[in-house]
Amino acid sequence: MNKYIKPISIFFIISLTIIACHSIATVDRQSLKTGSTAITKSPIENNVVEIWWDKGFNPEEDEALQELVNNWEKQTGNKIKLAFYGTDELFQKVERELHSGDLPDLIAMFKGEKSLTTRLAWEGKLADLSEVIEPIQDIYTEDILKTANLYNNVEQKLSYYALPIHQATMHIYYWRDLLEQVGYTDQDIPQEWDAFWQFWTKVQDELKTQENLDIYSLGLPLSIEAGDTYQTFEQILEAYNISILDPTGKLTVDNPQTRQGIIKVLDWYDRFYQQGYMPPSALHWLNPDNNRHLLNRSVVMTTNDTLSIPAAVRQDPDTYRNKMGILELPNKPNGEPMNYLVTVQQAILLAESDNLEAAKDFLAYIIQPDINGKFLKIAGGRHSPVLKPVWQDSFWTDKNDPHVSTATHTFTKQPTRIYYTYQNPAYSIVLKENVWGNALRQVLVEDVPKEQAADEAIIRIKQIFAEWES
Repeated sequence: MNKYIKPISIFFIISLTIIACHSIATVDRQSLKTGSTAITKSPIENNVVEIWWDKGFNPEEDEALQELVNNWEKQTGNKIKLAFYGTDELFQKVERELHSGDLPDLIAMFKGEKSLTTRLAWEGKLADLSEVIEPIQDIYTEDILKTANLYNNVEQKLSYYALPIHQATMHIYYWRDLLEQVGYTDQDIPQEWDAFWQFWTKVQDELKTQENLDIYSLGLPLSIEAGDTYQTFEQILEAYNISILDPTGKLTVDNPQTRQGIIKVLDWYDRFYQQGYMPPSALHWLNPDNNRHLLNRSVVMTTNDTLSIPAAVRQDPDTYRNKMGILELPNKPNGEPMNYLVTVQQAILLAESDNLEAAKDFLAYIIQPDINGKFLKIAGGRHSPVLKPVWQDSFWTDKNDPHVSTATHTFTKQPTRIYYTYQNPAYSIVLKENVWGNALRQVLVEDVPKEQAADEAIIRIKQIFAEWES
């Protein structure tokens, strides 16, 4: 038996009346832990489960999910209506339909983890998924479980209102062959904070003068529209050890050191932008655009918190393994190892779903270790596992795959933390409004003094928390 798995009693399914015309398959809870795909039949009404899911960045992702759906349908006799939407499109659609009430049963949305899920749980709009998670909670890590263990203010209880499926964190992606054009190798890239970023500006200067390339070195997202903007900003706040919330979930923005830290990060961005090392178009990027600009070779490097960029070139082995590089983030300015912010993609089940039991059964199916692990591998390893047994597959540590193995090293060897939204749901509004993207626009476009932009961001964050508490 796997070392992570503790023996539990088998969850038996008791047959109901023979009146029911259809049946769905309920996953045996012990099989979730052992990774088997044993299914038992439970006669429940056969309705169509409607799912909205983030569209993948490569065909393999969508095909992997469709295969998973097809297998569940075959084993249960039930049907799923699956719809894919782009990340930005799905977030906007869900926000609209929350008002009209025309929502599916299940939603799996990449942006939802940080800016929606905790809010919906608080408002009592999500179904309790304890019966899905509790039988396998010992094969999740503690932090992953925290992202699903949310407070329902309507029922005044803390419970599991989301199912963690996979995770990702931030890395640097760059063109190794562009570095080679001006005489650099991976070994020339410093790990000290300031020297690391200055290295890329030097590469830009030399590519322009020696190779006559019209290119920018730092492809960092700067727009209000992109979630990548606040994710990178939050990671740089972490680099400077700037905490917006304390461990109890209370704001620290009235602390003068916090204010000075925000000003420092705004100045960090402004310096590189004004010196011409960040593309002005980044002020208008949507979520996929940092990927596109790197793949189009209009920037030398970018940050991204999934492996979607290398996954896009996986079919070209030379580009995937040799031309495109991946790096962990440099050490913090104080010399300490970086603490990585972790994004956990989850599936949520709407409380008003007419298909609660079938939807829960589907979730229990997809989170079996063997099913979940196969799904992540077929999808190209864009996301990393959340279940301990899945990490044991050699796929995740194979050095022949520099991107997947680097991400695995980050998750298994480096310090990580989850976003503030799990300490206080009010912070999901801070991210939804992209307060940091607004502050960047003020400084970079409107020429607002950094101190004023920081103060206005602090004022808005305090307003959001006050409104939430009231």
